[in-house]
Amino acid sequence: MANTKSAIKRIRRISRQTMVNKSRKSRFRSAIKKMNLILDKKDKKEALAFLPKLNSELMKIAKTGVIKKQNASRNISRITKKINSL
Repeated sequence: MANTKSAIKRIRRISRQTMVNKSRKSRFRSAIKKMNLILDKKDKKEALAFLPKLNSELMKIAKTGVIKKQNASRNISRITKKINSL
């Protein structure tokens, strides 16, 4: 267990930040799942409407460092390819 004042404060800060990061990671997964459901329905119009929202959401999460920017870009690229193939 931490035995200095600064280490105790650090533990509190890390636990709060962990909750925030878990929330962001959950939003990332939810957005991807929602887009995959739209793609499974083969609804190109709805997918194109949701794509900018997905892009925005993934880039916001990547900006905070929960996922890497390249990871977000890769996901968007793959989803865009799927939409174009519908």
